[in-house]
Order: sequence, then structure tokens, then C-alpha cells
Amino acid sequence: MKLSFHGAARDVTGSCFLLQVGKRRILVDCGLYQGGREIDEINSAPFGFDPAGIDTVLLTHAHLDHCGRLPLLYKHGFRGRIVATDATRELARLALMDAAWLQEEDARRSNARGRRNRRGGTDHEPLYRVVDALRTMDYFEAQAHYGKPLDLGDGIEAVFYDAGHILGSSSIVVTASTETRARRRIVFSGDLGNRGRPLLGPPQVPPDADYVVMESTYGDRKHRDISASKRELYEAIRDTLDRGGNVLIPTFAMQRAQELIVYIRDGIREGALPPHLPVFLDSPMAVSATEIFRRHAEACEPSTAEMLIKGRDPFHLPNLRFVREAADSMALNRVDGGAVIMAGSGMCTGGRIRHHLKHNLWKRHASVVFIGFAAPGTLARRIVDGASSVRLFGQEIQVNARIHTINGFSAHADRQELLEWHAATGKPKRTFLVHGDPDRGMGQLASKLRRSGNKVSMPPLGKVERLD
Repeated sequence: MKLSFHGAARDVTGSCFLLQVGKRRILVDCGLYQGGREIDEINSAPFGFDPAGIDTVLLTHAHLDHCGRLPLLYKHGFRGRIVATDATRELARLALMDAAWLQEEDARRSNARGRRNRRGGTDHEPLYRVVDALRTMDYFEAQAHYGKPLDLGDGIEAVFYDAGHILGSSSIVVTASTETRARRRIVFSGDLGNRGRPLLGPPQVPPDADYVVMESTYGDRKHRDISASKRELYEAIRDTLDRGGNVLIPTFAMQRAQELIVYIRDGIREGALPPHLPVFLDSPMAVSATEIFRRHAEACEPSTAEMLIKGRDPFHLPNLRFVREAADSMALNRVDGGAVIMAGSGMCTGGRIRHHLKHNLWKRHASVVFIGFAAPGTLARRIVDGASSVRLFGQEIQVNARIHTINGFSAHADRQELLEWHAATGKPKRTFLVHGDPDRGMGQLASKLRRSGNKVSMPPLGKVERLD
């Protein structure tokens, strides 16, 4: 029985772990690396294993850093099955189709400009195409239901538990044995959510485990109280409205956009925001994700589930407008002030937010509110780090707008929540920390766990571990 690490190894993106049990090959996640332009070469590099030899992919959730290389896996020979919750399957289809389309568009633009590729030529090929994403979906099996065992063959069993991170997200427990090894239980945390957020419940408690593969994104900090973060959001919006500007919120389409709608709804109900505040969700992907939310009461926390079952819309706002068409998005550039515009992408690496930044970032009465993680090398990180100007669509744009960074809305568990979750796994033989910065979240969480008597590893990319 072997476990090898092919992504999110001393890194925060690209989750991909291979479990070998006898002749069975089980992949847990197959994610894209995200960040600067050099990431393209990392994503196109060999997987470190034979895609055609994978029997089953267990998918924890539909964020691209966990599912984004599945079409590439298919492209290189994978023909096994992909197992996920039904909500994850729907969201993954949305994410993969969008990613494939963006890659095709980026390749088309690069070739049109004659931009040289990494081999010195000008013929850019996308990592994968829309047709690859479509064919990948043929291998999805939405058989996973929280708490119900799934037979993976050869006596191997998987159980999915609600991870509370995004709709349909899961921690996965794999139980297996070989002819020479006793039965072992391996827990893959996936990305763990934090408590006190709307729409989803907290992560479910895992069973005792022999081995734990655990995310460590925020293993170095405690999150700010959500009520304080909401107050800061409301203050930023009110301040901008008073100055006559627009509020731009770079938004992740899955979960964060839907939670923001609920937070703004609460602010209006509490009188912290004006009752007829114009709010635009300018992201076809986020609009579609909101529709998927409405179909999955089973994956929501009880009060939201009850609303959905009774036909009440948790995303109702008097002046909320869902923007799908490009022409309607462009029309927002004529709105000089008084509106909240939420648009993708959250790290400003693409999507409609870049157009809104071009038209608002130079205005002193505007604001940009960042509420999520900004990876190094991204436009969002450059703005957050205090850039005086940024380049957008071939133009140098001055950063005159007020920049707000609100850290309490994270969809990841903080240090204390990670420690409590890990304590529920009993006394594992070893814990492998992944999906984190080895000098910050991962490193500090490792130190904390070791002081409690746990054996902890931070495996590098490609590391193979034998599970005794």
C-alpha cells in the first residue's frame, strides 16, 4: 500500500494524491496549479504517474485547484470512473467547461499576437479543449452520498463526509487492505470549511484513522470573527456610496458569491445598508452556480435547506441583478457610482472583473474590496500589496481607488478548527500535511501537532510513502 503526492505538496494549489492498494490505483483529486504565467508550464508537465492506469478518481470538491486537470487526465488516457457528490459533479462541469473555454481563448489570442510559447514557437495549444471537458464528464458517477460506503473493488471502501467548504465538498475516508497488510483507514480532509458561515454546516467529524492527509492553508492563524468582517464590509460599502463611487468585489463564483449575497441581504435587513442598494452579480459562472445551489438542499445547512424545500429563495434581494450577457456587462461601465459590482475572477486573473477594474480602479471615489486569498503573481495580489499602477488590456491603469482587504470570509478552517478536526481522527500513525505554505500555515500547524505527540510529514512533490 503506497501513497504518493503529485500536487499541493508544500504548495497551496494543484491537489493530487495517488493511493495504490495492490493493483488498484485510486487518485484523490486532480487539480490545476494556479498563480502566475509560469504556472502554465507546471500544469502541462507530466503527472508523475500513468493516467491510463488510474482505476478511480475520488473528487473532494469542484474548485479548479482540485478538479481542473481532470480533462488533461482524460486527454492522456484516463478511462476510469470519477466519483463525487451530485452537487460536486454539477459544479465541476461548470468549472471545467469555463476553464477549457478560457484556455482556448487565451491560446487563440496568443497565436493572433504572435506571442512566443515556451518552446520558442508561436503555435500555442490550450492545456485542454472544451471537447475534452465534455468527454471527461462522461466518466463522472455521482454516487457519493454523505456517510454511505462505496465499494471501489478488491475490498476497498470509500465514505464521503461533508467538509463544509463549498457546496457538495467532502472529506473522504478510504478503508483498504492487501494480502500482506492489515486493514488500514486513510482520511483525506479535502479543503475544510470554517464554522459560522451561511448556507453550509460545519465539517463533519471524521472517524479514527491510521493515516491522515490534511490541508493546512490557514494553520498559522485564527480567523477574524465573521460578525466583525461583515461590519467591515458594510462600512466599506457605505463609505464608497457616500463618496459617490462603485464598490467592486472580485468574486469566486462558487460559494463566495452566494455567501456575499446573503451577507448583503442581512445588511439590508439590519439597516446597515440602504434598502434599495443596486447589486450586480456579473459572472455567468456565478449565476449558474447560484442556480445549482437552489437544486441541492441536501448539501446545505438546515435553515437554508428548509427555505429551499419550501420554495423560498435564500438569494432574494430587491435590487439584485444577475448579469449573463456580455452587452449587459459592458453597460455597467456606464454606471459611475452607487452600485456594488461582484464579478469574477476572485484573483483578477481573468473574467469580467478586469474590465470593471479598468473603468473604476483609477477613480478616487471607487473602492475595491478583496475578500479571498490572492496567490502570488496574480493581479489581485499586486493590488493588495500596494501597486501604484497595473497593466490591463495593454494600458497602464493608476490605482487611485480605496483598497480594502477583509480576511474573515475565508472558506477554509483556521488553525484551531484544523486542530480540533485532526483530534477527532484519534492517534494516526502519521499525518501528511498538504495544501499549505511550508513556512507559514503548513509549517506552524506541523509544529503544533508535533508538540501534541503526532508524527507529521510535509511531503515534497513526487514523494512516495509506504503505508505499513
